Amino acid sequence: MEELTTDQYLEGQILLIDKPLTWSSFQAVNKLKYALINKKGLPKKFKIGHAGTLDPLATGLLLVCTGKFTKRISELQGQAKEYTGTFFIGATTPSYDLETEVDETYPTEHIDEALIHATIKQFLGEIDQKPPIFSAIKKDGVRLYEHARAGETVEIATRKTTIHEFEITRIALPEIDFRVVCSKGTYIRSLAFDFGRAMQSGSHLTALRRTKIGDFNVANAIDVTLFEEQLSK
Repeated sequence: MEELTTDQYLEGQILLIDKPLTWSSFQAVNKLKYALINKKGLPKKFKIGHAGTLDPLATGLLLVCTGKFTKRISELQGQAKEYTGTFFIGATTPSYDLETEVDETYPTEHIDEALIHATIKQFLGEIDQKPPIFSAIKKDGVRLYEHARAGETVEIATRKTTIHEFEITRIALPEIDFRVVCSKGTYIRSLAFDFGRAMQSGSHLTALRRTKIGDFNVANAIDVTLFEEQLSK
């Protein structure tokens, strides 16, 4: 990692971070913030923020902006994103991923490679997608996951989103590995749920990794803890 000065961080940087599993994006940014305060002497109120949340159960590329580059967060959030991961076919969960337990199982005997590849075509281009009930979107001023955890039923409106590329990279039922390139606001958990339903079955997300945001690649990113260790005072 190239060593940067305090002034360079204050002036503005885009840090490519490989977010670990189970960490929230907020935790990752806080870890960086206090590392920079303690090891580089940055003021406690210096500007820092991330350009696009990753769920705790997802890993991969998190763009963290400092200083004047925080003004670019909206622009960076709007760029296309690439993900890889795994769908588990034949079962659903309320959160559409492993955050919650399986709530229903479905038949899979009719699913073969031909059906899987044919179903992909339904999701290419602009689609209507309903966000998961376990998400941070607000409904009547309350985040959806708070409604969900309280056992409340709420009506969730669909949103327009775009799937630019969608390919299956491994089929080993009940698991399917995929690669997706999509627009801002796409929920891969919802894609998993809808994909299973489109095959007259069920599905949920068991692994997710963000590999690209625009031209930024996770191959050039650094682990949060390693970033902290490599900072010199």
